[in-house]
Amino acid sequence: MNSSTPAISIDGVVKKFGDVTAVDRLSLDIQQGEVVAFLGPNGAGKTTTVDMILGLSNPTSGTVKVFGGDPRHAIALGRVAAVMQTGGLLKDFTVRETVELTGSLFRPSRPVDEVLDRAGILDIGDRLVGKASGGQQQRLRFALALLSDPDLLILDEPTTGMDVQGRRDFWDAIRSDAERGRTTVFATHYLEEADAYADRIVLVRRGKIVADGTAAEIKAMSAGRTVRATLEAVDTAALAKVDGVDSVDVRGDSVLIHGSDSDAIARYLLNHTGARDLEITSRNLEEAFVALTADDAKSPEGALA
Repeated sequence: MNSSTPAISIDGVVKKFGDVTAVDRLSLDIQQGEVVAFLGPNGAGKTTTVDMILGLSNPTSGTVKVFGGDPRHAIALGRVAAVMQTGGLLKDFTVRETVELTGSLFRPSRPVDEVLDRAGILDIGDRLVGKASGGQQQRLRFALALLSDPDLLILDEPTTGMDVQGRRDFWDAIRSDAERGRTTVFATHYLEEADAYADRIVLVRRGKIVADGTAAEIKAMSAGRTVRATLEAVDTAALAKVDGVDSVDVRGDSVLIHGSDSDAIARYLLNHTGARDLEITSRNLEEAFVALTADDAKSPEGALA
């Protein structure tokens, strides 16, 4: 397959369930070797879109292609694997038996020890799945997904239940695989993971893409900065009237003021109040996510790829 062919190509897809439009004219190309975070609030259309990528459902209109062809064909060839958050494990089998059984369904498949080691669970191969922790079970699902040596991995909350070191090891493995050309698309509630490990972040709201870019670009799309200062006896009404102020939040002896003109806010604080220890910061990814996917949010100019 030509490496210039997108791993995933979605063109004008609409998916309806009766009168409900879950995906609304969504278009998206994901290139081979990219690590893409696919994020949005509950009900945004993420799961419906993933189901169509995995060939589990068909669009009402529009097209979904995986490596240039029908998703089911790519899956039948073992080119696509998914790691879901729950389900799919037999509690009375050992970790190794589970991988061996699943590996017998693929021809060819990667060696059992290789995928166990890659997932960081080689040392618990003889443990019953039912006795494994939540994080270990999620690593097992990752090992199962690696058996077919897929070109595309779809991950749903992949690090749920893992400790900090486990999460770091997992993403190190994903990044290493990306360097060799494997494409990864993941959904997560750990926004810091999307910030740290994704090449690209796609935000969806109400079945539409509202932002698409690097973490830095997504943060920049959410206009405004926050000015934090130490200030006693805060006059919130006066601060709210300063040009460019969007919100004022008092936390103990600190005040956080968000607005479009941080310079004007800082000048007011320094010239008209007893504020000290001023800090000016851009919004983080969590704040950008909330701002861009809120029900009353407007898609920022230039947000769509």
